[in-house]
Amino acid sequence: MNSNLPLPKYHQIYLVLREQLIDGAYRDGLPGDFSLMHQFGVARITVRKALSQLVDEGLIIREPGKGTRAVVQERLNHKHTALHSELKQAKLSGLLENLVSMGLNTQVEVLSVQMLNPPEDVREGLQISSHQFVQKAVRVRSTEDGPLSYITTWVPAEIAKNFGKRELQRKPILLLLEEAGVKVARAEQAITAKLADSVVAKHLDVQVGSALLAVRRLIYDQNDRPLQWLNGLYRPDRYEYQMQLSRVGSIKAKVWVSKELSARFH
Repeated sequence: MNSNLPLPKYHQIYLVLREQLIDGAYRDGLPGDFSLMHQFGVARITVRKALSQLVDEGLIIREPGKGTRAVVQERLNHKHTALHSELKQAKLSGLLENLVSMGLNTQVEVLSVQMLNPPEDVREGLQISSHQFVQKAVRVRSTEDGPLSYITTWVPAEIAKNFGKRELQRKPILLLLEEAGVKVARAEQAITAKLADSVVAKHLDVQVGSALLAVRRLIYDQNDRPLQWLNGLYRPDRYEYQMQLSRVGSIKAKVWVSKELSARFH
């Protein structure tokens, strides 16, 4: 746990588990108390206090002799739908070029590549049916200073059939998409913050519960067909997202509009 955070350990655990539940994890049941104790390195009373908060919030149910299970509520599924509907379209002037530049100037480790049926929110974002498969790839990008990002991408199988683990190890995925015969035209993106779970913390060399910059991005081709769904988790000490804004309109109705988007890493 991160002892530098001004939060009790039980609350840090609560926040991490809450985010995982909202993301659809633990549908078959949460790990037992002792497993969570080992994962977070805390006493059983701390784990129980965190789980008690989740019970109070209605996210889990604890049943003696049956374990702890997630409550798959309509409001949890609605969270993904609401986020997707509120994604802001990003101008591509400089953004995709910058992303490709980052891909070419960092080192990547491909952790896994597999064909599977995606989660519901990804399926809706990519506008594919329940029987269609996608390529899910998990990668870690690093600079000379160490790990930078933990990236998960989903690409429709008919597009991703042209590249696999070896190609993802060598080239940025946006270049691979265009080599596959599609033309990237625009992107929708949402930026928020998340806490590192035990898996991500290990790969990014941070403590469990550390704050990370979370990016969700949906890429479209020139025919407005979704090409790629991306979830990225970035170390905020090594990555920053910059936007230049300009004031336009009349004196009475001036608004801020984005002039350029960029992502800088170090």
